[in-house]
Amino acid sequence: MTDGIQTISAGTPARQANPPTAGALTEDIGVLRQELLKLFCKFAYRRGDFVLSSGARSSYYINGKQVTLHPQGALAIAQLLVSLLPGETQAVAGLTLGADPIVSTVSVISALKNRPQPGGIPALIVRKEAKGHGTQAFIEGPTLLEGSRVVVLEDVVTTGQSALKAVERLRSCGYTVNHIIALVDRQQGGADLYRDAGLKFEAIFSIQEIQACAHEIEAG
Repeated sequence: MTDGIQTISAGTPARQANPPTAGALTEDIGVLRQELLKLFCKFAYRRGDFVLSSGARSSYYINGKQVTLHPQGALAIAQLLVSLLPGETQAVAGLTLGADPIVSTVSVISALKNRPQPGGIPALIVRKEAKGHGTQAFIEGPTLLEGSRVVVLEDVVTTGQSALKAVERLRSCGYTVNHIIALVDRQQGGADLYRDAGLKFEAIFSIQEIQACAHEIEAG
């Protein structure tokens, strides 16, 4: 989820990491996942005193854009997500801003890998507010046929509201949306929200896995 954030104390600064070994296109999902986990632990996870957009206080924060905009991170993310997309997926989408680099890179990698549809799938970006000029659209990207199957992608899920808003916008345009995939689940209610809404939800990492990895790194 793309949480707005007010930093109360600086916390532990992100440390530089060596580029992962999985820099090229690969089918080795295990390698991709392990290298992506390292990037999240070293770049995105910070301990401190933070206020999230929901108003809740947190002793840690995950800035997903530190990884989704990292060249090796973006490549690993896209390959992992393409491997998780159902074969009938006709597009990926997400709420701006956090999902923008994710859906864009997934679309490119889907074309290179020629799946889940021949020639790849397009990316859609869901605006938080309607465009103030021109078409005044809520959704940017190719116009798809009504009923097209779209999977919503998210960086970090907390309460789940961001991805749910994307689902609602896409459905209002006539698309079929039943599936959300996130990079990280903070396990603070998002999964329950999606289940209650009848949506399938999966995440590449749980917060416990990232915290365990970060602890190992700090322990040296």
